[in-house]
Amino acid sequence: MAVALPAFSQFRYGPTASVDISTLRFKQDLIQVDQAVGYSGGIAAEMMFPGIGIGLDLGLRYQQRGAILHLGDRLIWSSQGYGTERSYLHFIDIPIHLKFKYTRLNGVENVIAPFVFAGPTFSILAAHNRVDALQYAGGEVGIQFGLGAELCTKWQISASYDLGMTYTLKTKMLSNFSARSGMWDVRVTYLF
Repeated sequence: MAVALPAFSQFRYGPTASVDISTLRFKQDLIQVDQAVGYSGGIAAEMMFPGIGIGLDLGLRYQQRGAILHLGDRLIWSSQGYGTERSYLHFIDIPIHLKFKYTRLNGVENVIAPFVFAGPTFSILAAHNRVDALQYAGGEVGIQFGLGAELCTKWQISASYDLGMTYTLKTKMLSNFSARSGMWDVRVTYLF
């Protein structure tokens, strides 16, 4: 079956780039957290099975995200010299999404074809800025879901939300004070 699937599927790939608004959601509401703007770039791939509109949405991309943490609002961190800190997190993302593209539009799909997608995204932490009050996990797993449209059978524009399922970072001073990431993303992809 694994040998037969590529013969009946349409595989395309190309560059992708996005702008995102991300945040960190802590278990307790101890500090103020503001959203931050980030970006990504990489390679996207699509493997669609003709006739049914279902396929896989894959990729490998660099993703910069994070948040603005007001650590100075609490004595535990302000006494150590911390104030408002920007947490930069640099990830290598591997999305593996199930995709449905509506292609039975009597020829209109050659101009515009709507699609939806959902699935896990595996993120490996590549780097971060140094905030000594924080401990960083080696990566995270998120569930991403979104919608978009394919224009002229080459360009794809999509919007999605990535809900972090595992913790991204935690504080060194307080036990059980960890955060998961959340991210809104607007992406443009060109498929060959």
